[in-house]
Amino acid sequence: MSNDLPTPDYARNMRIIAHCDQGGRPDGVQIMVHRGYAYIGHMFSKGFMPVAGGGIHRIWHTGGDWAYLSALLDGFTDYILMTVDMRDPAHPREAGRYWIPGMNAAAGETPSWPATSRYGLHHAIIDGDTAYAAWRDAGMVVIDVSDRTRPKLITHRNWSPPFGGGTHNCLPLPNRDLLLALDEAVLDHQEDGLKLIWVFDNRTKANPVSISTFPTPAEADYVRRGGHFGPHNLHENRPGSFVSSELIFATYQNAGVRAFDIRDPYRPNEVGALVPPAPARMMDHRPNRARVIQSADVFVDAAGLLYCTDYNAGLYIIEFNG
Repeated sequence: MSNDLPTPDYARNMRIIAHCDQGGRPDGVQIMVHRGYAYIGHMFSKGFMPVAGGGIHRIWHTGGDWAYLSALLDGFTDYILMTVDMRDPAHPREAGRYWIPGMNAAAGETPSWPATSRYGLHHAIIDGDTAYAAWRDAGMVVIDVSDRTRPKLITHRNWSPPFGGGTHNCLPLPNRDLLLALDEAVLDHQEDGLKLIWVFDNRTKANPVSISTFPTPAEADYVRRGGHFGPHNLHENRPGSFVSSELIFATYQNAGVRAFDIRDPYRPNEVGALVPPAPARMMDHRPNRARVIQSADVFVDAAGLLYCTDYNAGLYIIEFNG
């Protein structure tokens, strides 16, 4: 952990209180904080635990009998939803599957979408018996998982086209009957279009209606700065972490991490931001990459501290004082 703290390029109502290069492997992406430890997935250095094959992308398991996986299985065109019975945690077993029709190539299904579109599950967030699944270029898929052996569709909403797709998180806010959907920017210089965080009225689960979008950072020309500019990830209100349906935290890649007040869901308002400085060295070894930050994931602990990863610059711990 560094005592010589980096100076942010931009900060409003946030300050860096610690920075860590993760033992010389600063390429952090997904982060979970639990009982005083941060568990971080890596982008390029491959971490500390090798995993063969396509396998699992992300998991939703907050304790209890069931886990929900995005799984890349033989015979399917991309990641699908798998429910897993955890009642015997030493012997977890598959319970059920859900996929968009057209994904099961082994069964003779053929895609109805363009070859340039990626229909694959990023991951699902579970509220009770409902899975809110971010299905990349297929948008948001809402699934009834009351029978874990036979998940079934409630509704499917897709706004790509005209928007650029890449849905990464679908976060229910059940105490307010709201739902957030974040579209990930996946190309440099906004070549995949302006990506947004959408607010839905979710009073009718079978008919979520978009009512607003979060404002896009505009205090600098982030499109010209290079790298990816736009949303990547939301803090997901996991049990034991900071939980709020009014204050939302999200990463914006080369525009750092942002806080939004959505007490008025029709007018989300940015109330905090921090853009770390350019990385000292690049972990991204792909050719012609800009030396810019790429804030990836954010986790907010129960005390309100932000843990923000960057796949070139390591882990930032940030205090929000808005």
